[in-house]
Amino acid sequence: MKNVRVRFAPSPTGIPHIGNIRTALFAWIFAKKNNGKFILRIEDTDQNRYDANSELAIIESLKWLGLEWDEGPETGGNYGPYRQSERKSIYIKVAEKLIESGKAYYDDTTPEQLKELRESQREKKLPPRYDGRGRYRTKEEIKNSRDMGLPITVRLKVPDTGKISFIDTIRGKIEVDAREIDDFVILKSDNMPTYHLAHVVDDHLMRISHVIRAEEWISSTPRHILIHQALNYNLPEYIHVPLILGSDKSKLSKRHGATSVLDYKKQGFINDALFNFLSLLGWSPGDDKEILSKNEIISEFQLNKINSSSAIFDLNKLEWMNGVYIRGYTNEKIINEVIPILESEEESIGLAKTIKRPLDKRYLSKIIPLIKERIRTLNEVTELIDFFYEENIKNTAENIILKKMNSKDSIKILNKSIDIFNTTKSFNSETLETNFRNLVQVEEIKPGQLFTSLRYALSGKKIAPPLFETMEVLGKDKCVERVSAAITLLT
Repeated sequence: MKNVRVRFAPSPTGIPHIGNIRTALFAWIFAKKNNGKFILRIEDTDQNRYDANSELAIIESLKWLGLEWDEGPETGGNYGPYRQSERKSIYIKVAEKLIESGKAYYDDTTPEQLKELRESQREKKLPPRYDGRGRYRTKEEIKNSRDMGLPITVRLKVPDTGKISFIDTIRGKIEVDAREIDDFVILKSDNMPTYHLAHVVDDHLMRISHVIRAEEWISSTPRHILIHQALNYNLPEYIHVPLILGSDKSKLSKRHGATSVLDYKKQGFINDALFNFLSLLGWSPGDDKEILSKNEIISEFQLNKINSSSAIFDLNKLEWMNGVYIRGYTNEKIINEVIPILESEEESIGLAKTIKRPLDKRYLSKIIPLIKERIRTLNEVTELIDFFYEENIKNTAENIILKKMNSKDSIKILNKSIDIFNTTKSFNSETLETNFRNLVQVEEIKPGQLFTSLRYALSGKKIAPPLFETMEVLGKDKCVERVSAAITLLT
């Protein structure tokens, strides 16, 4: 496919939703698949709602996922500027051209009059729509209204009859009756364009070949077709991607998990894992393979394989996939990734502030292999390994007492455990396991009775890394100290 040019055109009015970024990801993949160009255009014509932090979040989200743009803000290009607020004069000239050709007109209908019209239509049980009154206003009347300071908009003159149709790559032919569309505003009273006009003009001037966007824009596309026709522009190819729903098939929201890319970054997800996961929300290569590299995704990607039905966001699947990617890392890479998290001053993700920084990488390199198979997100590492660093382990007597035994007998067994720690010359996991399994046989108890008690004594957790490897990393002195503290709880 030649001359593929696609764009991601977000409105910076809030933190970018995961669905917005999934759309950008599809566009980026399609561009790479066809040696095309991926353009970032900031659609900031709604200056009342513009949020600078939102724009920064959009840019950071794209960069973190590796969706670098070929043209756009910071990068430049031959078809800029790439912020719509900087293209205002272009839209005004196009609107004036449409007025001169008789395909658009000035309208001085006030907001109060529009409200009155809608109320009247509701009373008559008619669909609320503009009645085209502006078509019949003279130049003199418009001038008088302008002199009086009334808001003047520009509306497109929609044909009274006929069909408006277009081909959606995913859904096929879509057709609506022109009578269902009223004359709509293309230039607001502040001379800023509506989305309808601005994006059509920009897509034409930037030579966009494929418009990949959310399915919520399907109902607006006939209006965009009309603007194309009025300006004698060639139509791009339209691809409206499905919505993303929560696991309960309702609209995706925070209760289904985080809803922005940067939220996932903060929660310890891997960018490559999220890229992989998002690519499979609404698209499939046609087999059951789920772990795919970027190159594999690009190679397999086809627009006609995007589903028309809504995609289901499964947080458990994302966590599983993220774990697969983490396990593919070397231990050294995991350490480099988690150190900033472990040393964070945020209590919710970092180790206790009482723990000395910087952390010893050599000590951490002994710990990470013990938990590598259990990590789902990088942020989980803190909870999994904090006991290796803490001085005082919180416990209860109930957890320490050996199952089916009383305090006195438990203390006896635990004291023998301390004897093993003190007499084991080669303090490694293999030797320790042999010695403790011998103790179990001598005392005629089940392994689970002793090992569960020791796990609580050493880590304060029901579930912890392998017991004997944990002992080896903690070392003899800490093991003795913690089991002694556990015995104290039982006395």
